[in-house]
Formats: sequence, structure tokens, C-alpha cells
Amino acid sequence: MFKKILIANRGEIALRVIRTCKEMGIKTVAVYSTADKESLHVKFADEAVCIGPAPSKESYLSILNIVSAAEITNADAIHPGFGFLSENSEFSKICAEHGVKFIGPSPEMINAMGDKATAKATMKKAGVPTIPGSDGLLSTIEEGLKIATKVKYPVILKATAGGGGKGMRIVNNENEFAKAWKDAKMEAGASFGNDGLYLEKFVEEPRHIEIQVLGDGKGHAIHLSERDCSIQRRHQKLVEETPSPVMTDRLRDNMGKAAIAGCKAIKYEGAGTIEFLVDKYNDFYFMEMNTRIQVEHPVTEQVTGLDLIKKQIEIAAGLPLEKTNYFPKAHAMECRINAEDPGNGFRPSPGKITNINFPGGLGIRIDSHVYAGYTIPPNYDSMIAKLIVTAPTREECTRKMKRALQEFVIEGIKTTIPFHLKLMDDAGFRSGNFTTKYLETSFDFDSLK
Repeated sequence: MFKKILIANRGEIALRVIRTCKEMGIKTVAVYSTADKESLHVKFADEAVCIGPAPSKESYLSILNIVSAAEITNADAIHPGFGFLSENSEFSKICAEHGVKFIGPSPEMINAMGDKATAKATMKKAGVPTIPGSDGLLSTIEEGLKIATKVKYPVILKATAGGGGKGMRIVNNENEFAKAWKDAKMEAGASFGNDGLYLEKFVEEPRHIEIQVLGDGKGHAIHLSERDCSIQRRHQKLVEETPSPVMTDRLRDNMGKAAIAGCKAIKYEGAGTIEFLVDKYNDFYFMEMNTRIQVEHPVTEQVTGLDLIKKQIEIAAGLPLEKTNYFPKAHAMECRINAEDPGNGFRPSPGKITNINFPGGLGIRIDSHVYAGYTIPPNYDSMIAKLIVTAPTREECTRKMKRALQEFVIEGIKTTIPFHLKLMDDAGFRSGNFTTKYLETSFDFDSLK
């Protein structure tokens, strides 16, 4: 087992990894930018190293600075968390070259699944259902037009790199194609330094359902069932839950088998997520794979009893992986609490937290790095907390979430708590009858102004 792990991340996820390491008897090293010197992950780690100024590219995205921090503190492993360098194959490669274990997949696995066009081809070869579209990247706009005509409109152009909805354009007919092509390539190039695009048939009325997987790197993999991430705004997840309101035993079995087949095809190592779109007929299609721990991993932990960070560390250390899959024993739901103003287009709201009260009670979990007096910097992602509740049924879970949100007080900044409170009372959400477009088409945002 590792003696010391450096966490190459910040905020909530860094603190989350530190907690598990402490429980496993492993020393921890926090890295931080000058903007994060007062963050809790810095205070609770055994050691802390400043790796640069506030801009991410000069600190949390600096491979040189992070690997140097690992060397001077004698860390024998690095946990990348999520975001930043967590799916960077070059980072994984350099860690190996410096004798530091990257807690995650190999560079080859990251490249195979991180590039969406390559991932789709890999999954298709493994027998996983994929959305009709281009076989790999499009070389010309004419090629794209030809394939769009074949699979029939609407279609969607997608950037092969990155995520978060950037470099994506829905095209409803041939007249829209040229502009969508130009806009998507420009945004993808600016966001990811890679303007490669591929094309897929646009799945109408979809749900976004992902399967949590664990692989031992030797060809064995298991799944921990699904998470429903359909409540989104501009392709950004806001609420996640398990089990999915539309899940059946047959669908879960088929999706689980498909996810495992994909993992075995590349001998995947560590924790990962196979993401699918599920249409109104309960047909599912592979969308992408995230080769890292997910923001929403706590809901899976709550219903399976597994510590996924611990599993990542154990797999990286060569410990054997269980032979059985895991299924939900209760219902869990997560609300992302962001420093944003939902009444003003979710505009970021950095600043000083003057007062805070976390909710409590049976089945309530808070993952957060903030406290009264903490100043949220404007340089990073606006998520400041995750509120996770667990109950025997979805109805009870929703009621408990509403009660917990009513107790959740954050003063000094705007947060998304009012949005989540309204969502818990929304008839469509409570019924479980929603798609990824639900917030755009059916939710009353005006009442939050």
C-alpha cells in the first residue's frame, strides 16, 4: 500500500480524498494555488505545497509543478480527483516516468476513451450499442452533410475532445449545417486546442444515464449500477440520483453488461463511468466514458456502502477486485450547490461567505470545502458543496432533500439553493418523468428572479 499520496486537485474533491487516505493510514500532500491558501484541503492535509498563482494553467494544470511537489515530499502516488489533469494522458505518462503511481488508468486507456471518436469505435467493436453517425472524425463539411442525410436529421456535431457541452451543435436540417460546422469547430478549437468533430444522430427525448464501473487492469471489471443525470442546464449536471426513475431490472442488466464489455475490451484500470443516452423506448446508446471519479460518485457510495476513493487506491496498489456487481439498496440524490445566481442566468457569485449552516439528520451528507469567513475565488469552477440525501424510496428522498435544503444557509453570496428548492416541488421532477431537456422546456426559471 502507498505511504503518501499527493492530491493533484483542490476544494471539495481534494478534501474528500484526504479523508479516505487518513482512514486508510496514508499520509497526504495537498497542492494549492495562492488563491486557495485558506481552503480546507490545505489545512487538513499532512503537508501542503504551493504550486503557483491563481490561474489554473500556472498551478493546477502545471504538470511540472505538481510532479516537482510529489518529488520534494516523497509522495509515491498521485490522485488526480476530477477535472484539471484527471484525464490527461501526458500527466499519467510523466507520473510513471518519475516512479510515481497515477491513481487511475494508463495513458493508453485515457487516449482510447478520452477521445470520443476513438472511444465510440472501441465500444462499437466491443458490441456496445452506439448512436448511428460518422466512423471517427469528419474530414470535410461535405462528408458531414453526406452522413447527416444518411442517418436523417436532426443530427448533432460534437467535439472529439473536452466536455461540458462545448463544441456541440444540434443541426435540424441541411440549411443549418454550414453555420453549425463553423461554430462548433471554432468553439472546440478555442476550448480544447483540438477542433476535431464527429457526427451522430440526435437522440430525441433522451435521458442521461451512466453506469459506474471498476476495473482491475487485468481484464476483470464490475459495475455498481446506474446514476440518472438527466437534470441538466446547458449540458451541465445539476442533480444526480440512483436508482433512475425509469430503470427496470432488464435495462439495468443490459446496460451493466454493455459497460463491463467496454471495460474488458481495454482492460480498464480504476474507477470510471460509461455514459449512455436512453431514449423513450428504453433503447440505450453509448455516449462517452469518463476515465476518472465523477462529481456524483457519492450517490453510488450511499446505496452500495462502498468508498469509491478507497477502491481507486486499492486497485492502483494491486489489491484484488470483487467479483460481484452492486445494486442499489436505497435511493440517493445529490444536489450540486454552486456559487451562482439562479435568478440571473446562473451568473457566478464569488465572494466571502459571511455565515453558513449545514443541514443534518439521518441520511444527510455534505461534501464541501467552504466555511464561514471563506472567500470563494473567481478563478475556478463555481461548485462549493454537494448535498447528498439517502432514503428508502424516491418520494421519501425528495421530501428529505427539500427539508435539508431549507436548513442549508449560505450568506454573503448567491447560491443555487433556491433553484433546488423549487425543483423539489416541481410536479414533473417529482413524477420522475423528465428528459435532459426538461429544464429548458418545462421549468419556470422566471419565478427565481
